[in-house]
Amino acid sequence: MPSITPPETSHRIAIAGADVAYQLRRSQRRTIGLTIDHRGLRVGAPTRARIGDIEKLIHQHGEWVLDKLATWRDHPTPGKLAIADGTVISVLGEPLTLALTTIGRARWQFGPGTLYLHPASAGDLNALLEKALREKARAVFTERLRIYAPQLGTASTPPLRLSSARTRWGSCNHRGDISLNWRLVLMPLNVVDYVVCHELAHLKEMNHSPRFWSVVEQLCPDWKARRLELRRLARQIPHL
Repeated sequence: MPSITPPETSHRIAIAGADVAYQLRRSQRRTIGLTIDHRGLRVGAPTRARIGDIEKLIHQHGEWVLDKLATWRDHPTPGKLAIADGTVISVLGEPLTLALTTIGRARWQFGPGTLYLHPASAGDLNALLEKALREKARAVFTERLRIYAPQLGTASTPPLRLSSARTRWGSCNHRGDISLNWRLVLMPLNVVDYVVCHELAHLKEMNHSPRFWSVVEQLCPDWKARRLELRRLARQIPHL
């Protein structure tokens, strides 16, 4: 007889004094996973995982959980950006005017204060803009990693991967690979630097312990102010 997957069950947990509800779904998966969206905190766990172990993991990622829940709660996701000739967006804290053009073969080109886009069709605009911004993001993020990584004494710049995650700005795995959300390019450079420093600090401490935050502070002394700015701006980023 095939096994029946248990339904989601509702639970509550106290994180840093905050009462947080979460939905737990058990399955044949091997690890415990956390996701946050408009529905709140959702946890996937192996069938036999103990509640104590599940909630221990939630506490370990408590700050991330509270940050993301606040983002979803306080502001709805902005609507899709309507692109037209002359549309102005903010890139790295500076205004960037979008200019639609049919001159030349290049699909896009960055100029002083202007991004020239040569779409194949009107329906291609949002995808084309995202590709251009991804290219910009990769160049800028790579440069920032090269600036900050040596301050930790790393022998080389960690590998970079661009992410499209909806609820996470960056991550660092146990191999030392760093993933940064390309949408960070829509934020000021000092906020980008905070996320870069945050992920680089995980090369020393793969947790969010006091020792981890001391490493972050070594790289970015005003990280608290920059983190608040990240939270504020995250609610305003347009959807491409």
